[in-house]
Amino acid sequence: MLVLAALVGVAIGVGIAVASSSGRTHSNPISAAPRLSAQERWRAGARAAPEPRLRDQTGRLVSLRGQRRIVLLTFLDSRCRSSCPVEGRMLAAVARRLPPRLRPELVVVSVDPWADSPTSARRFVAKSGWRAPWHWLLGKPSALRPVWSAYDIGVQRTRTDIVHSLVLYVVVNGYERAAYLFPIAPRAVARDLRLLEA
Repeated sequence: MLVLAALVGVAIGVGIAVASSSGRTHSNPISAAPRLSAQERWRAGARAAPEPRLRDQTGRLVSLRGQRRIVLLTFLDSRCRSSCPVEGRMLAAVARRLPPRLRPELVVVSVDPWADSPTSARRFVAKSGWRAPWHWLLGKPSALRPVWSAYDIGVQRTRTDIVHSLVLYVVVNGYERAAYLFPIAPRAVARDLRLLEA
């Protein structure tokens, strides 16, 4: 358990460091969306979500603007045995707190292009308990790195693991509205999604 906590802490630290050093412009969270509980919030239409332009586990080219109105976007390793399964269960807990018609679409960008596959992605999602539409975006390192960079995601491959930022973005109609560092509070995220849907 201590190893898990340490890994989660390292990954969150990477996310904070990457976000702090990034050249992306961050708006004032308080004036942007004061009712949301996310660490970062943006007004509707203020911040276009970068398009991944990647194929999912079925081979389909996925566009954030072409998905359901609200999309949860995150970055995971389907073969991870430490922090990613915890994040997967938290995301499933968010969906369970919402009625089926309000459940967002989940888009996961792989952080392990060396090992992630359609089979490992399906296994991860089933084990997490996600019960809504989802896409696991796959690709070669050269295709994934620009997406990681566009979303301020730090990814470092070690001899035994993939260490990466643990961030959840909420995208509405192709625009970023909120970003949460993990661990998230499923109740709070579900509440925010209801507010954004309204």
